[in-house]
Amino acid sequence: MLQVSTISRSFGEHRVLDGVSFEVQPGRMTGFLGANGSGKTTTMRIILGVLAAHGGTVTWQGKPVTQAVRQRFGYMPEERGLYPKMRIAEQIAWFAQLHGLSRAAARRNTDDLLEKLELTERANDKLEALSLGNQQRVQIAAALVHEPAALILDEPFSGLDPIAVETVLGVLRERAVGGVPVLFSSHQLAVVEKLCDDVVIISRGAIAASGEREELRRRYGTPRFELVVDADAGWLRDLPGVRVVELDGPRAVFDVADDAMGPERTAQHVLRAALGRGEVHSFTPVLPSLDQIFKEAI
Repeated sequence: MLQVSTISRSFGEHRVLDGVSFEVQPGRMTGFLGANGSGKTTTMRIILGVLAAHGGTVTWQGKPVTQAVRQRFGYMPEERGLYPKMRIAEQIAWFAQLHGLSRAAARRNTDDLLEKLELTERANDKLEALSLGNQQRVQIAAALVHEPAALILDEPFSGLDPIAVETVLGVLRERAVGGVPVLFSSHQLAVVEKLCDDVVIISRGAIAASGEREELRRRYGTPRFELVVDADAGWLRDLPGVRVVELDGPRAVFDVADDAMGPERTAQHVLRAALGRGEVHSFTPVLPSLDQIFKEAI
């Protein structure tokens, strides 16, 4: 497990991180979310030892992260750190050898990743000849090629089209299933919601929310329900404690007020009223999207 505990960091008088704490569990994908300037990249650089923390600790398996441990991590920075004139396969294998793999293992891992990332046909091309999306895939391959014990990825889906996103997701899921903890940042909240097991939201250098994805959806969700009946559901507007959000004939989405009756009792009151009017096809809670949670948390 990778654990960040109360880390702080300042640049001059500006405090960029203030008591940041979270965990990245083995075999789980953790989405790291925050607006520009919130502290995401600074936190990742501290984990990797690129920057020093001014307080707090970063531990791996309960012990302080040393340079030898960091050598086993896979890191993908937001800005590309590859060589534009170097051939793709040669470059990825070279990164693997820098991490201590033998020439044969580096070549084997490189070929495997190029196939999974659908880059085999471009193996002998120079990086600069590739589109930005394919360059991003090469960057991901360079972070994975040495079979890292943990992955820290800064905006790994930037510049990827939907098909490429699915390809990369498959490779990252495979690593997570194998027990690797994965921490990644992204502005594409729909991708994060689809991929992550856990979510960490940082705002102005402090953790605004963190936890398992579905638990956060329950915690931050306004009591909201979807009702589908036989006839028009417009009568919902006249019920106390109910605010209709969407209405489309027999289908309605509504919020219930947290009043003296309580949201659950109000919801049951709505259901009884619907049953008294005819057949109810469905009555289900509606959980918020990650985008809604993000906006509320920050």
